[in-house]
Amino acid sequence: MNALIVYAHPEPASFNGALKDAAVAAIVAAGHQVEVSDLHGEQFNPVAGRHDFATVADPARFHYQAEQMLAAQQDGFSDEIKREHARVNRADVIILQFPLWWGAPPAILKGWFERVLAYGFAYADGRRFDKGLFRGRGGLMCVTTGGTPARFSSQGEYGEIERVLWPVRRLTLEYLGLDVGEPFICYGTPRVDDVTRAGYLRQWQARVTEMMSRDYTRAAPEEIAAQVAGNATGWASRA
Repeated sequence: MNALIVYAHPEPASFNGALKDAAVAAIVAAGHQVEVSDLHGEQFNPVAGRHDFATVADPARFHYQAEQMLAAQQDGFSDEIKREHARVNRADVIILQFPLWWGAPPAILKGWFERVLAYGFAYADGRRFDKGLFRGRGGLMCVTTGGTPARFSSQGEYGEIERVLWPVRRLTLEYLGLDVGEPFICYGTPRVDDVTRAGYLRQWQARVTEMMSRDYTRAAPEEIAAQVAGNATGWASRA
């Protein structure tokens, strides 16, 4: 099996970095293959624009979805996006590793969603959720927080962690058709002691190993392209 870890933290020596390394070690030890998209380390550009494309659908008005669909049809994405698409295409399991900043993933990861999970590549009309193009693959989040479990509870100031992460889980991972596991949360990482951190690392490795042991039946990129072509409607919003 093949895993892709999308890692969004600027500091290699951070606990997020340790969690990423622990996941890599567990995946390799279980006999699988793993790639890492180190968004900061590779200086991934999170800002969408015409630089995403070698093709042009409309030179007079920039409509992002229309440009993405044309690029998907004519192999017109930028080299940076093509690199990420190749990684996604090889992955049976996609793992997101990130800290919770201002109640959401860091902006660089949000930019990865917008630029890489493109219309015509990762979703299309009629190809979402249970009919999503990424059915037959797994998805998982590992998230660090500054807040304690009490603060991320139904009675806490921040609300339940499931509600905080719902947009990423439901409107990103499940939207694509992924079979999404329960998020692994490392609460209060700046405040806990080394014993607690070591426990988080062991538990995370066990979680990743279990996720990689499941049977996945992802479609080949050619099959996905055929599904997109069969559902293309030419719709473009004015949003």
